[in-house]
Amino acid sequence: MMPHVTIPLRIRDEVADALAAGRPVVALESTLLAHGLPAGRNRDVADRLEATVRAHGAVPATIAVLDGAAIAGCDSGQLDRLCLGNVAKLSRRDLGPAVARGAAGATTVAGTLAVAGLAGIDVFATGGLGGVHRSTSWDVSADLATLAAVPVLVVCSGVKSILDIAATLEQLETLSVPVLGFGTDAFPGFYRRDSGHPLPWRVDTTRAAALAFAAHRLLGAPAGLVLANPVPPEHELAAEVHDSALSSGLALVRRLGLRGNEVTPAILEHFHTATVGASIETNVALVLANAALAAKVAVELSRL
Repeated sequence: MMPHVTIPLRIRDEVADALAAGRPVVALESTLLAHGLPAGRNRDVADRLEATVRAHGAVPATIAVLDGAAIAGCDSGQLDRLCLGNVAKLSRRDLGPAVARGAAGATTVAGTLAVAGLAGIDVFATGGLGGVHRSTSWDVSADLATLAAVPVLVVCSGVKSILDIAATLEQLETLSVPVLGFGTDAFPGFYRRDSGHPLPWRVDTTRAAALAFAAHRLLGAPAGLVLANPVPPEHELAAEVHDSALSSGLALVRRLGLRGNEVTPAILEHFHTATVGASIETNVALVLANAALAAKVAVELSRL
């Protein structure tokens, strides 16, 4: 007979109180902090993200795995630990083993989605989704399958242009994950506002976005919903800068023979170098904008 095991999920008191009272909560990922931004800058962005969510009427819940539990709502000390960077990168598949071993880890989009769904958080803000990679092998991010299984609204700036965007959108359609453009008819390309791929649905207000998600869930759909929010125009990477960095980054991957989960961090680091840090500024600007939009939508959902 197996021993009794309690659910290894710790919800911060502020977050639990808000959820119990039906007040808006926004989940935030931690991989951006631990692995996506330079040391020092990451801790500042952690505070700015949570402050942005609060400024727009919601409670922030940064997700991670620490001390043998999934955490929904990191406190200041836990954010400090994550921003030191010496933690694992955890997708959905890694949560159980990491918790069982007492490992410390920052959650990817898939990992954050899984914990948010378990905690009962309806809205999640991130930078960009993972997707289908540009390769001859079948390399698809777990973000997409997790979106198909967890009914959470995800505010993001599309996917990075290093991915196969057309194939990613096709996979989201196959998985019955709705994709709505916020104030746009085009799917964003993370650093660029328009990836060149049209979207079937558009909303122009936070209330319309909340109504679409509410209807999606009430009709029994098991999947989440993507609300695609383009990077603010003043922070968009110039087309020539973006295209040059992308071309040389893809060439670097081919030259080094990188595959699987080696590809994305290598190209992103190349973007940071090739754009002399401009891509980091774009990344920070878009994730802050997404946090603000997510909070506004969460407020509208709580009113519904």
